[in-house]
Amino acid sequence: MKTRSSRSKLISPSRPVRTSRALATPPSVELTWSHVGTLYRMTVWPEAGLERMDGERWVAASAGEASLASGMLQVDAAAWRRYLEFVPAAERTFVEKFRFGRLGALLIVARCPQLLADLNETPALVSFLAAHASLRGTDGPRWDEVAAVHERGGLFALLEWLGLPASRQTLAILNNLVDPDVPRWLLEPLRTLLWRPSATFVLERSPELTDRQLARYWHALAA
Repeated sequence: MKTRSSRSKLISPSRPVRTSRALATPPSVELTWSHVGTLYRMTVWPEAGLERMDGERWVAASAGEASLASGMLQVDAAAWRRYLEFVPAAERTFVEKFRFGRLGALLIVARCPQLLADLNETPALVSFLAAHASLRGTDGPRWDEVAAVHERGGLFALLEWLGLPASRQTLAILNNLVDPDVPRWLLEPLRTLLWRPSATFVLERSPELTDRQLARYWHALAA
């Protein structure tokens, strides 16, 4: 004869299965990074706005070159892949042309979408546009002004606004660059070279210009 305790063991309800791991939190689509102890993020498309953490809330921030540079060093390939899934195909293909200048390219096509066709033709202009605040000596980016200049005078007006010679020769030389990601330290030297007829004669006839070649031409000119 079975005892009460043995019967209770037979009919005891099954216990819920405990999982050893908590459900993983899905990764954020936004791009986040830190710069000088401050957290920054790029919000999702189509806003693609730059924000920084102020206390416990996000506030709009200027797209400073230093903060963008920090972002390009910290945002990994997986984060970019998640983010670009929400970007339209034309803009996504354009942004993916860049490595170190990708955040700048994203900001430009988000703020000035009418520039996309021209920038697809001459992608090296992205580096100049992303650095326009320091190249023009302003205290911050002027995206509304960029859009207005382009709308009023087209690509050649924008070249002039950036301090570059407004000519087809300038565009041809920029299109000779092997890598459209022109390093920040080369922008001023390249801008100077483009104003020198002796330099442009050489650059226009160099169909595969590398950063090393540009640096060599610059040092030769400065010597």
